Amino acid sequence: MNEGRTAVRLAIGADDAGLELKGALLAHVRSMGMDIEDVGVTSADAAAATGTDYPDVAVTLARGIAAGRWTQGILVCGTGIGMAIAANKVPGVRAAQAHDVYSAERARKSNDAQVVTLGARVIGVELAKSVVTAFLTSDFAGGASSRKVDKLKALDRAMAGDRT
Repeated sequence: MNEGRTAVRLAIGADDAGLELKGALLAHVRSMGMDIEDVGVTSADAAAATGTDYPDVAVTLARGIAAGRWTQGILVCGTGIGMAIAANKVPGVRAAQAHDVYSAERARKSNDAQVVTLGARVIGVELAKSVVTAFLTSDFAGGASSRKVDKLKALDRAMAGDRT
């Protein structure tokens, strides 16, 4: 991690399709010396019994990011697509699907994304660990990207006021 970096508070969540990969990523992040809170389902049976689906998990984590409870998050479902769509519905949250290290780095460095989403059915465990490491150890670069991220923030504010 970079010196002077704001303390990272992490959360992870998965639906029933992402449970196995979530377990591997929890262990990986903890092996990096980081604390992480699990906000996802704990078993396929629990997900079925409660009716908890990927939008529920994604919104729980995204609302926590928007409220400042966590600074970054990891979401896992079958493809990572649904989690990204749902998390991005929460104003102030920028979630990016990444299945390669470069995209994970750029999500942070260029877009100041707070959430990375992964698909358990489309990425292997070792690559997923590398993607998460890249995401968690990259910082927003600022510079020319600041103007673009500011436009995203303004869009969030404008859309939050638009109730159509």
